[in-house]
Amino acid sequence: MKHLPNILSSLRIVGAVALLLSNVPSILFWVLYIACGISDIADGWLARKLKCVTRTGALLDSLADFCFVACCAWKLLPILELPQWLWLWAGVIVAIKVVNQLSALVMYERCCFPHTLANKVTGFMLFIAVPMTFWSIIPISIAAIVATFAAIHEGHYIRTKC
Repeated sequence: MKHLPNILSSLRIVGAVALLLSNVPSILFWVLYIACGISDIADGWLARKLKCVTRTGALLDSLADFCFVACCAWKLLPILELPQWLWLWAGVIVAIKVVNQLSALVMYERCCFPHTLANKVTGFMLFIAVPMTFWSIIPISIAAIVATFAAIHEGHYIRTKC
């Protein structure tokens, strides 16, 4: 049972790669998308519930999150019609997160991926907002606001507590 959270994170990586092999409008794509999203919530909750939170597990969760986001972006961004200002905004968020990791490397000689409440809320909002973007730009815009705050908060956390 102690390995279940890490197994879920590993399965999320497999599911993310499987997203690359499926067609976006297919039921398979959305089933995989939902399964990956649920596993993201479940792995952390189970780790805390089973009292088996580890640094390795947190890193595996972060890697799985990155794989999921990257695979979704690869499949969805080419077909979503996003305005240029939103692309620029996303670039700013990515730049802030890169600076955060560079700061961690300089200060601590390692990367730091804090699982802050703001980052968790951002992940959940993106999970919900991305499919809704096919109908409206408003949900992804709200998620971008939250993601901006989370990226800034993450930088503060890294510089003071990581």
